[in-house]
Amino acid sequence: MELLEYQAKELFQQVGIPILPSQAIANPSQLKRLQIPYPVVLKSQVRAGGRGKAGGVRFAANTIDAIAAAHAIFSLPIGGEYPEVLLAEARYRAIEEFFLAVVLDYQLQKPVLLGSIKGGMDVETLLQNTHKVFIDEQFAPFHARKLAVKMGLKGSLLQSVSVILEKMYDLFKSKDLNIVEINPLGINAEGQVMALDGKITVNDHALGRHPDLLQLISSPEKNLKADPLLNWLCSKPRPGNIAVICNSYGLALNTWDLLIQEQGKPSCCLILDEYHLNLSIAEQLKTGLETLFNYLEINVILVNILGSPLLTQAVTQGIIDQFSSVGKTNPKNQGDDRMLRGTSIAALTQERISRSNQIKLHRQPPQLILRLNYEGDKTVELEKLSLLGVHWQNSTEDAVKQAINLTQK
Repeated sequence: MELLEYQAKELFQQVGIPILPSQAIANPSQLKRLQIPYPVVLKSQVRAGGRGKAGGVRFAANTIDAIAAAHAIFSLPIGGEYPEVLLAEARYRAIEEFFLAVVLDYQLQKPVLLGSIKGGMDVETLLQNTHKVFIDEQFAPFHARKLAVKMGLKGSLLQSVSVILEKMYDLFKSKDLNIVEINPLGINAEGQVMALDGKITVNDHALGRHPDLLQLISSPEKNLKADPLLNWLCSKPRPGNIAVICNSYGLALNTWDLLIQEQGKPSCCLILDEYHLNLSIAEQLKTGLETLFNYLEINVILVNILGSPLLTQAVTQGIIDQFSSVGKTNPKNQGDDRMLRGTSIAALTQERISRSNQIKLHRQPPQLILRLNYEGDKTVELEKLSLLGVHWQNSTEDAVKQAINLTQK
């Protein structure tokens, strides 16, 4: 998963890579409260290259110019992608532009440092002047300095670029990334360095070890708009078709990691809190399910609970009550004794469709998989859940495999 520029720069800031004062803009009206002094540059936040040539980068000297430029950029598709966010950033007078990167070479199975004194948009010239340093074993500052020397740098510039490369590698290693790139690294007349653009590619298989990255990798337009009282693992869902509900961070990360390992596409995760001050487990579950059923990208909801018998019974009953209540309030199902009070996942989906301006009726309803350590006789509960269309699994591994299989049907 490739991060957008403003997301990459958040990570740059964490490791001390210099970036300009900036502000993410989701609506042109936000420019009226811009915290950055003019002049500024407005950048379209899309993953496609060539933003400058396509008109996705514009300069503004005042608020009126910035709002006009923002409207134009928001209406401009680049590589078929419309931006949902713009980055407003202070201007920087660069007299030179370098290219720096740390990449994982899958063929050689080792990291590689890349550097060129010809950074920017001229890719052919950049590649012709690119130098490499392979990290065969343990990384050391020597590797960064070796690349800077290969690039022909001397004096204070050699030192400052070496430090930037060290910080890029620290970020690459600590976050299990595939690519960390700065293009361009701007050099001003005083010899100061500044990351003017950034690209980071996240290794999806490592997300279970880095919950902070889950806060960054989701598209802004796919915001769940969840109840703020609920505890979501990430504030915005990432592109995917499986939602997860667990009752602890450890279980949530383990479930997420297993889904990634099995080539699944988890999107978001709700963590139920037994000690919530305002909502019971049943109320959290009810609100969470309603939110997820309104999120149209979700095909499967995996509920994975590990806890006391009282907790597992509350979750089971909460699911039964949730779907049963839908049937009671659905006029289409009143008086129909052939269904369990007229309720099923499909019935809930029909209500969602009617609330979503008649979105395609042929869309398959989300499947719900329940895995919990249920103690005692569960025959009655299983029968009720089966009638509701809920799948039951005894282990996390089996639940994960079924979730992925259901998304492929």
